[in-house]
This record gives sequence, structure tokens and C-alpha cells, in this order.
Amino acid sequence: MATNDNEKSTQTNENEDEGIPNLLVGYVRRSNAGGAIKVSINTNAFGDCETYTTSDGQIYAQLLISLSALRKVIDGERAVTTVSQLIFE
Repeated sequence: MATNDNEKSTQTNENEDEGIPNLLVGYVRRSNAGGAIKVSINTNAFGDCETYTTSDGQIYAQLLISLSALRKVIDGERAVTTVSQLIFE
């Protein structure tokens, strides 16, 4: 799951709008006990994310998780889904 420090992991997957490239930032899975969702973020990929600043000076990175894919993870139909950032060039 780790990415090389010098390269971005850009991919299109079934969780995102077709034709829009995205930066793979991490994964979401259900906890072993099934009572929580675990989010794993690759810190190298997160550093490549675009950010925005709010009017109060806070800086955020907007990440995306497909709602339908997340429901499948919650329901146990899928083991994992992705956390991504859409790339608009």
C-alpha cells in the first residue's frame, strides 16, 4: 500500500466519476469487531493533495469516499474501498 516518495499514485477506479483522474490517498475498511470504520491514509500521498483555506485561516484537503462503495464495506460485501482526491487540471 505504500507509494514511492517520488511518484504520485494517480488512478481511475469504480468509486469515482468515470474519466476524472484521482489521487489515491488511502483505504477504508471495517474494523475486525465490525463496530467501526478504519481509515488508513498514506502520508506521502496526503502530502501531494491539493488544499484550500477557509476564511478563518484553517487549511483542509478535500477527500472523497464513494458512498455506495462505503455501504458495501459497512455491509461486509467488500473488504476495502479507496479514499481519493479528484484531480482537476
